[in-house]
Amino acid sequence: MPTEGAPADISTSEFSSERALIHLKEIAKAPHYHGSEEHERVRAYIVSQLQNLGLEVDIQEGFVLTPNYGGLDKPKNIVARLKGSSSSKALMLLSHYDSALVPSHGASDAGSGIVTILESLRAYLADGKTPKNDIIVLISDAEEIGLDGAKLFVREHPWVNEVGLVLNFEARGSGGPSNMILETNGGNAKLVQEFKKANPKYPVASSLMYSIYKMLPNDTDSTIFREEADIDGFFFAFIDDHFDYHTANDNYENLDRNTLQHQGSYLLPLLHHFSEIDLSDLKSEEDYVYANLPFLKLIAYPFSWILPMLILCVILFIGLIFFGISKKRLNAKAIGKGFVPFLLSLVVSGIAGFGGWKLLLVLYPGYEEIQHGFTYNGHLYIAFFVLLTLGLLFYFYRKFSKSEDTASHFIAPLFFWIIINTAVFMYLKGAGYFIIPVFFGLLSLWILLRQQRPNLLLMTLLAVPALFIFSPLIQFFPVGLGLEMLMISCVFTVLLFGLVLPVFGFYKMKKILSIVSFLLALVFLITAHFKSGFSETRQKPNSLIFYQNENTGKSYWVTYDNVLDEWTEGYLGDTPEAAKKYVDNPSGSKYQTGYSYAVETPSKEIPAFDIKLNKDTLVNGLRNVVFTMIPQRKVNKINVYVDKDIMFNTLAWNGKSVKADSTGKVYSKRRSNGLLSYYITDNDSLEVSYSIAPDTPVSFTAIEYSFDLFSNPQFTMSKRPNYTMPKPFVITDAIAITKTFAIDELPKPVLDSINPTLNE
Repeated sequence: MPTEGAPADISTSEFSSERALIHLKEIAKAPHYHGSEEHERVRAYIVSQLQNLGLEVDIQEGFVLTPNYGGLDKPKNIVARLKGSSSSKALMLLSHYDSALVPSHGASDAGSGIVTILESLRAYLADGKTPKNDIIVLISDAEEIGLDGAKLFVREHPWVNEVGLVLNFEARGSGGPSNMILETNGGNAKLVQEFKKANPKYPVASSLMYSIYKMLPNDTDSTIFREEADIDGFFFAFIDDHFDYHTANDNYENLDRNTLQHQGSYLLPLLHHFSEIDLSDLKSEEDYVYANLPFLKLIAYPFSWILPMLILCVILFIGLIFFGISKKRLNAKAIGKGFVPFLLSLVVSGIAGFGGWKLLLVLYPGYEEIQHGFTYNGHLYIAFFVLLTLGLLFYFYRKFSKSEDTASHFIAPLFFWIIINTAVFMYLKGAGYFIIPVFFGLLSLWILLRQQRPNLLLMTLLAVPALFIFSPLIQFFPVGLGLEMLMISCVFTVLLFGLVLPVFGFYKMKKILSIVSFLLALVFLITAHFKSGFSETRQKPNSLIFYQNENTGKSYWVTYDNVLDEWTEGYLGDTPEAAKKYVDNPSGSKYQTGYSYAVETPSKEIPAFDIKLNKDTLVNGLRNVVFTMIPQRKVNKINVYVDKDIMFNTLAWNGKSVKADSTGKVYSKRRSNGLLSYYITDNDSLEVSYSIAPDTPVSFTAIEYSFDLFSNPQFTMSKRPNYTMPKPFVITDAIAITKTFAIDELPKPVLDSINPTLNE
């Protein structure tokens, strides 16, 4: 990746991170979650910048309902277009402008994507040429609450049929290299070929990520284009410094400038390339294996090569074993002994990685408050477990191996790598490039069989492909997926060590290397301990909600935290009770977190929503009801619940109907009481309409949330300590008012004097 950001005084036709940061400083001034006042300001700023570039700009808005988890909101997308000279299909540049609820400034996620687009477009237009293809810019809304801006565009905007390719820019951290990941329903061959032709300077990409991503429940805007409109795309995202993701630390200061430059190093060449080629001809049935390597940038070849390469590898492996035995350079006993240190290292390091992290969670319970699982000292723990594994490797290979048996002992790791590549062929073809270092390993084995004391510099050079390909994965998995994946780092360290055995096997000072590795591991563990606490730059996430029940007249302080700090204890006390004793229906969490503790507190005069019954009729044997929930204060979210045994014949929210399931009913198979999470803009009301069997009594419970705990004049909140911050991925710093109401208890609507039969 780039080693520095480009200054503002470089050529106007090049991407400058310094110029892009001018926009980012405006966008990331404050949290700008969907429906907030800052959200409106950021939208206006982006519109003005696109207009300054000469693009036609429009705002697309409308309600989006996602029935499978009951989400409703009204995105306001920023849509712009640069006309091309002879467009067949348009190139779309995509990012989103809403920040995460509630605390995030959204500098990386996804302010970095927006400013990458703005600066790249400016640099592109500075050349003065007109693109062949139209360029559509979609800065979507409501990405953080359901990818709903993308859904609105794909489902309702007339331009969607003109889009040929999407380039989406995202983030899951605040630094590190940006990874290219493909979005396609078919094969990737043409997309990979065209990506190579565009020739970005610092490609970071692998078909392993492509295959894994296609297996996971994906959650990025470009996924909507692929799933609902069969439009291919690339998306680019960086994941390091994952501890900043969705937090108050996702700010202007923490975004890595080199990472921003890396994003620009992708978009500008891709913009030049894809604005000129035929975007209607990118579909393919064939998949490619691909991976980035130094100097070569991106290597790629068809999936169809995986099996022949594997067969060739097996033939060479077996042939070399027979050759080595015939030349008395290998013997069965030494080969068998070679499995002992390798298997011991795999098993012991794997157990250490899995059990070690579990033990650390017990020793440092505060780590559990970091819900996405990557702690501020996470890189120190990666270093600790890798060095611990290296110590074990040198120890076991010293105890069970001799340098003169290196060739025989090299058979064990090669055997395991062939098994791994067989599994790759069967289940995870995107990792097909794993075979490449194995071929270099077989070449090393051939040299070992021919030379008693091979040239270690040559052996090192032959090990370089393995180091380049597998070393990044040792860090990638725990950073991207959480430190619970440290076991994978340990296992990959053993597997990589095995491929470098033609070098390490000849080391005479394995005991010293083992001791040094253990000592260095201890140094990193001790350093991690001293950095395990929270500080002004490594804040503890905490949460607090004022929760008032209108039906019981009681109110509570509620938290999601399992480990309280001095601030939360100031409201909840030293011995709070379990929240479920008093409060049901938590507002929801990405990690399915529920309320932990609650304590009763005096109530406040906070107006709850009003309910207006608009219609209550009997038609064709079904009771048809329409009512409106009208907020009486500034509200950001409303959750609606009903008994899970209630089955509606029809149900609609603000005119958006919920599709009936296979039984012909709505939500007959729902597993919880929750019906809807409505994220509000413009303080809109919520209209609910349904039909149901006439003898079915229906009661609704609604909870409305306002994110104004610190600004509401009825509360005098103590300042949050500098070593804490609002907890991400949950609703916090909020006022929640809940009320249960039965439809039969509502005042009946006024009879229609023109057609009273409507109200019979």
